[in-house]
Amino acid sequence: MNELIIRLSDAERAECADLADATGRSPEELALDAVRALLRAERDRVGAEALRLAQRHAPLLKRLGA
Repeated sequence: MNELIIRLSDAERAECADLADATGRSPEELALDAVRALLRAERDRVGAEALRLAQRHAPLLKRLGA
């Protein structure tokens, strides 16, 4: 597994620690969940945009043999 270091302000670190404590998770688990949620959302957004463009340009793509 790879490691990623992020820098947080004192206020962000305190807020993260408070949320972790309130939810029974570690700050690292919170950060990992946030990264995974962002990656999933971006994957879905990019996929939806690719589908929209493919549909919009379907006649051209068909002529090009793509």
